[in-house]
Amino acid sequence: MVQQRTSRRELLKTGAGAVTASAFLAGCSGKLDTITGSDSEGDALRIGTDSDPGSPLNIYASSSSKFDWMKDLVYDRLLFPSPYVDQKEPGLATETNQIDETTWTATVRSDAKWHDGEPFTADDVVFTYRYYRDGPANRYTHHVSQAPHIKTIEAVDDQTVRFEGAYPTPTLAAITFADLPIIPKHVWKDIDDPYKYGELPVGTGPYELVDYEAGERLRLRRNEDYFVGTPSVDEIVIPIVTDHSTMFTALKSGEIDTTSVAVPPSTTSQFESNEDLDVVHATSLTLVEIRINYERSPFDTHDFRHAVSRSIDKKSILDVVMLGQGIAGTKGYPHPKSPWTASDIEQPYDPDEARTTLDELGFEDSDGDGIRESSNGEKLSFTLKVPSNEPSYIRAAELVAEDLTAVGLETKAKTLDPGSIGDLFSSRDFDMYISSITPHGVADPDQFVMSHRSGYLWKKGISYPAWDDLFEKWKATATIEARKNVLFEMQHLFNEQPTSIPLWYPEPRFAYRPKKYDAWAESPGYGIHHKWSLLPKDVRGTTVTKSFD
Repeated sequence: MVQQRTSRRELLKTGAGAVTASAFLAGCSGKLDTITGSDSEGDALRIGTDSDPGSPLNIYASSSSKFDWMKDLVYDRLLFPSPYVDQKEPGLATETNQIDETTWTATVRSDAKWHDGEPFTADDVVFTYRYYRDGPANRYTHHVSQAPHIKTIEAVDDQTVRFEGAYPTPTLAAITFADLPIIPKHVWKDIDDPYKYGELPVGTGPYELVDYEAGERLRLRRNEDYFVGTPSVDEIVIPIVTDHSTMFTALKSGEIDTTSVAVPPSTTSQFESNEDLDVVHATSLTLVEIRINYERSPFDTHDFRHAVSRSIDKKSILDVVMLGQGIAGTKGYPHPKSPWTASDIEQPYDPDEARTTLDELGFEDSDGDGIRESSNGEKLSFTLKVPSNEPSYIRAAELVAEDLTAVGLETKAKTLDPGSIGDLFSSRDFDMYISSITPHGVADPDQFVMSHRSGYLWKKGISYPAWDDLFEKWKATATIEARKNVLFEMQHLFNEQPTSIPLWYPEPRFAYRPKKYDAWAESPGYGIHHKWSLLPKDVRGTTVTKSFD
């Protein structure tokens, strides 16, 4: 439980709202050899990260999209780089063609090999897409099983795969082909439970994972025969350092060369003034949000959620918590910089409108204590849960609680360990909690639709006629433009009665040691840590939008 509440005015005056640089970097500066492997890694590029994938990059066990940048070092997709950019490059497919409203073909490469030397073929693509559609669910599978649903996947010949949707599939190339990693049939066809598979992965990508030590590190060596071009770095070591203070201290001391975690706003100037480091800004397409339990009263009332979203001063929270580094969450959900997001959606701060809406719903303060009551006299008192290892989220929770209480919705912030926060999605034991969401959630339009069926933004089976009508309209569209227009209608509906309230969209700064490697580049949704940063410049094409060397 948060013990003390400091007013926003006091926070702004003292600067105590942000994590101070001195406090943040006062952490461990001791020996990190056991974490980084620095006593034995030689010239390996060391990229620190704060999360253990929990497996040797098994795409089922490590399904979370936060590990996409690691998995992409090993695996490839039919098209590059991702659903988050308009223009695609050939990947494992050299060409894709739309035959009619529901049918596509993909011509696959004849010059790609798996890391174990076996040739890559059209049968691998057929196997992969059928495995995703018919097998256990993971973060990729909805792209062939539901949104959209691909009913026929077959090899026409040795290099051509044919896909036929159960309904029109105008975005199959732009989204599905650019998102699903292809796995080898000769390895996966005999695996009974993909979630328990623990062998080192076999991919076609620029790097081969040669070692994984749980909680310690991953080690990858370059694929000399990579079909796009020889990777620029021989070996990569990814130390897992869960404590951010320890990780950034290691970066300053030279024990690691860069981090996949953005530099905290309070320490940006320290890293910028360090002559051994460069600091760059790159688009990550993530957001920090309040998730609302739409299955719990009164949050199951659309207008009540509208009032909650209008009660929160996101601009002030950004200024206090992130020192203004980022974009205030007033631009709504999903991420405003995704090419699939309507330009005119919003979740503005309007406490007067919020009060009016609450009055109209019959939630009034009948006893004059500043807290509204329901029609049966129960006080509207809520809990906002927040992970205990995220200081910026805790400070944001205090400010959100102030804003909601100011309109008569008594709210208290409560810290939980990260594991307990992670369990809330399935337990549903919450009013609201603060979390973050990756590019797959907020920049992939098919995931936005799927999130209304999976339980994240809504759940299939809970009545929502307005959304259901738009979903049927979405499925009937046959062109990208028409599908976008319906998608934008969905986004407008969502932001009028949101189940996710963006607090801010991070604008991350990444630091790296240029003497070790200086050819970093931006790919939207990935920042600078992705496989295209590690490939020669002349083969990157449109996979990157900005280079920093």
